[in-house]
Amino acid sequence: MSTRTSRVSKTISAFRKDGILRPFRLLSQDLHNFSTRYISDWTVFNQLVFASAVYVFFTNILPGLTFASDLYVLTGENWGAIEVIFSTGLCGVIFSLFSIQPLTILGVTGPFSVLAENIYTLCNDSFGIDFLQFMAWSLIHAGWMHVFLAIFNAHDWTMLYVTECSCEIFSLLNSIIYFHKAVQELERAHANLDLASFLYAIIGAVGTFELALFLTYAERWPPILHRYVRLGLREYAAAISIIFFIGIPYAGELHQLDKDRLYTSSQAFRPTKPGREHFYVRFWELPVGWVFAALVPGAIITILFFFDHEISSIICTINRYGVRKPTGYAQDIVLLGLTTALCGILGIPPSNGLLPQAPLHSESLMHNVKGEYVEETATDKHGIEHSVQKPVQRVHEQRWSSFLHAGAILIFICPPLQLVLGLTPTSVLAGLFIFMGQQSLSVNPIMQRAFWMITSPSELPPLPERVPSYWHIHSYTLFQILATVVVFVVTLTKGGPAFPVLIILLVPFRLLAMGRIWNKDVLRYVDRWACRDGCPEGSVDDRQLGMNEMSDDGFPVDHRTRSGEDSEVEKGTGIDKSQNPS
Repeated sequence: MSTRTSRVSKTISAFRKDGILRPFRLLSQDLHNFSTRYISDWTVFNQLVFASAVYVFFTNILPGLTFASDLYVLTGENWGAIEVIFSTGLCGVIFSLFSIQPLTILGVTGPFSVLAENIYTLCNDSFGIDFLQFMAWSLIHAGWMHVFLAIFNAHDWTMLYVTECSCEIFSLLNSIIYFHKAVQELERAHANLDLASFLYAIIGAVGTFELALFLTYAERWPPILHRYVRLGLREYAAAISIIFFIGIPYAGELHQLDKDRLYTSSQAFRPTKPGREHFYVRFWELPVGWVFAALVPGAIITILFFFDHEISSIICTINRYGVRKPTGYAQDIVLLGLTTALCGILGIPPSNGLLPQAPLHSESLMHNVKGEYVEETATDKHGIEHSVQKPVQRVHEQRWSSFLHAGAILIFICPPLQLVLGLTPTSVLAGLFIFMGQQSLSVNPIMQRAFWMITSPSELPPLPERVPSYWHIHSYTLFQILATVVVFVVTLTKGGPAFPVLIILLVPFRLLAMGRIWNKDVLRYVDRWACRDGCPEGSVDDRQLGMNEMSDDGFPVDHRTRSGEDSEVEKGTGIDKSQNPS
């Protein structure tokens, strides 16, 4: 009887003040933080913010249109370019105005495209029901599930147990999906074009990637150009490369070559599917049994979107970006649920947090903070150590870049502008996919640790005393790579709709099993909590850390964005954080 009483008491206490399940606890915090930061989010606007908006515009709309071409073929023409543009622009504008974390970028994602294609196959081949009606109910169910999770503070009893191990695997999965999409685009070009045109398509893809990558390092060039010119080339690298390789195939003799171009419509603003007249779905006509059956894909979509969106928000606000304004998650999950249900009713694919666009957005907003420097020890070519001052870098926290890029995308639902997009060769998209995959991969710790496996032991950074050897680090990295490959292979099979569940299962596997495979000191070095300081192997329970401290600029400090003072060396990168807090 006492055991049962104790369980009841614990359950009741979870709903009391500050209890983990107390309804609206995190939402009320987020609404307060939202009002605290909202005005200041609109007071920051400069050339770098505008350049970021241009960059994110291209890295969002063009991949989205490629997913649209896939969806057009694999969903029986139910979804095409107009639906993807409409969803990306509409949801992006809503989030830029009302989300608590405006650095997160929304769009139609590769994982959802895979999921939707599998659901269409089931509806068309197995169930014999209308895809849009079934998808509408799936998204409506996903919508109220999102709201339910936010009301009962799901972030605290889900994401607070997620470590960066799962985040890195999910980020690597997205990078692989982008590389795979690039290969698919070139395969389509090979099937549709003659040999000469296909060879030029390869040149266009590689050229788009190489020119964008080359220009991203313009600021480090010798001073052959003015610093501001080099800075502009770096900031507009992707846009310059894309525009250049869109235009080149129409110049001179290249104009005669066949081109595999993006599919867009020249008709008025109307759905893609022939015979569909309006942007709403008669979801109420679906038989009741299938309405309840839609709970299953609705739950899978909820798992995917909740995890995907929160990971996007986490990755674009990690320590290195120096985020200082208060952030949150519950308010954005409610907003995501509402936009997901709205997209279902409108008969368009839903948008959610994008990887790798969200961290690339933050990268494009990084700037040197005037008057703030950090001391670092550097070794010159003669082997002599000396101290140098490096400027502290921080991201511009504002809403303009999100609002401008999403608004520009929404404008492209107009037929004349759709025709402009229709001039884009798919080879340029393949190059952009490679560039985005590379940019995402370059900031993923898995990539750095993978290079360590082929680096001479004498050249490796020193390990903390308690970490036995690099073999333990290498085996952990190989596990992450293998897990990513397994999940990616699943997305290519009929079991594709279940891949979000595999990603979620990595969380309990990390907490319950990995501690028996690697010792605690190794796991402390390579992994940590994603949303708070410390790691599962830490001795201090920091789950109750709040946002009570105040930073120098008057905003509360989010402990998740602090630099993790308990660590000797920043996780898995060999960077001493005491020397480089930025």
